[in-house]
Amino acid sequence: MHIGIPKEIKNHEYRVALTPEGTRVLTEAGHRVSIETGAGNAAGFDDEAYRAAGAHIVPGAADAYAVDMVVKVKEPQSAEVAALRSGQLLFCYLHLAAAPELAHQLMARGVTAIAYETVSKPGGVLPLLQPMSDIAGRLAPQMGALGLHKSHGGSGKLITGMPGVPPAQVLVIGAGMVGMSAARVAVGLGARVTLIDRQTDKLGLAEAQFGARVETRFSTPEAIGDSLASSDIVIGAAQIPGRHAPRLIPLALLKRMPPGAVLVDVAIDQGGIAETSRPTTHSNPFYVAEGVVHYCVTNMPGAVAHTSTQALTHATLPYVLALAEHGMAALEVDAGLKQGMQVHAGRITHAGLAQDLASN
Repeated sequence: MHIGIPKEIKNHEYRVALTPEGTRVLTEAGHRVSIETGAGNAAGFDDEAYRAAGAHIVPGAADAYAVDMVVKVKEPQSAEVAALRSGQLLFCYLHLAAAPELAHQLMARGVTAIAYETVSKPGGVLPLLQPMSDIAGRLAPQMGALGLHKSHGGSGKLITGMPGVPPAQVLVIGAGMVGMSAARVAVGLGARVTLIDRQTDKLGLAEAQFGARVETRFSTPEAIGDSLASSDIVIGAAQIPGRHAPRLIPLALLKRMPPGAVLVDVAIDQGGIAETSRPTTHSNPFYVAEGVVHYCVTNMPGAVAHTSTQALTHATLPYVLALAEHGMAALEVDAGLKQGMQVHAGRITHAGLAQDLASN
């Protein structure tokens, strides 16, 4: 199969879909890999490294899209959608529940779009979402600490505290991969941490891991509201695979947060958990609404592109190889990979996504 790796053009997206190491696995298996020149530079992988791995370095995006399967990191931007063609495979993060216009464009282009974020394994594990969720979770307390700076509109508190000065109070909503990683880093920074989830088994795992260093609470509107009122940093880590994130912080609850508190809405790529959340970029990550600093960057792991690209390749490569070897037949062999298919033959094929789009 002919596989194309274009350079990412989303704002401050520095990742690339494959490392040279991953590329070599594909070329040694007999597949042709075309990589747009400079695609890996920002992640620390130059053209020569890809050339040595057997890839063809192509001069522009058009060449990287003139292939059987396009493998990317983030959802295609407007100029990239125009380069897609009927019958082509597209494999990347899509987050279409928060992007109905893109969903309809992909249907119109006739592509088969497979989303990293809904590929699954038994037990509900999301193997291609997991590594980036881990990284986003680790970054979230750092971004929250930055948002507390007065220069960003924050309260001026130091997350770690000081001798005789209490540390910041961090509320993490959602105890999945993002939430657990965020809690781990926040605890490490010395913050006081509360973790909220509606699944008691996840809260039990958190208590087993963190002990008394993290307070756990069952998720109800009352519990969220009470916790918001005393929190300096709130990390939105709740998500439903393939669907719009649950709207857990309506305006009335957000208004209970202290002035200068920070909301880091990691779930923003699926629409966000707060009524006031809207997508931001690495170049302009913060805004203030209702006295609360919001950080809603949709591609947080892009800021640490070298690490993220390696972690992403390790997760996606077996699936890329399966699709390259077997094409659409790979989806019939692997039911978890088929769960990733969201658009095919001009229609939405993911039930949850179809339900969300129908309600828009």
